[in-house]
Amino acid sequence: MVKVIEKNLIKLKEPAVIIPLKKWKEIEETIEDLEDAVRFNIVFEESRGERLISLEEIKKKYRLK
Repeated sequence: MVKVIEKNLIKLKEPAVIIPLKKWKEIEETIEDLEDAVRFNIVFEESRGERLISLEEIKKKYRLK
């Protein structure tokens, strides 16, 4: 919660960090990339030993060009 004390002064109930929006967007993107990498690694590990399907087999199975 924020309490405004004066025009340019506020009091916070808990610790906070103020950073430029551009930097925050970079941090968000990095976090999303890391989450994607974790999901990929989990799926990759779970799929070990399974039969792989070639692109040609997929195209044939789903009648793709």
